[in-house]
Amino acid sequence: MLSPEQVKAMIEAVAACEHVEVEGDGHHFFAVIVSSEFEGKARLARHRLIKDGLKEKLASNELHALSISVAATPAEWAAKQA
Repeated sequence: MLSPEQVKAMIEAVAACEHVEVEGDGHHFFAVIVSSEFEGKARLARHRLIKDGLKEKLASNELHALSISVAATPAEWAAKQA
């Protein structure tokens, strides 16, 4: 069973992230991801960037389910925090 910290490390290995939060119960995880790599990408493309990078983990069921709650650029994230 994976820990939220392990899933966070997997996400950080896929994209350079300024901020990542992961919560989960070992099977289902929810992530908040802030990355400058999302600049100029639509919401679906941002999710695909992460999910494609984790495709093997998801296909093998090592990572059962990942829901990306937020996929924001640093500027978008800063605006949400204000």
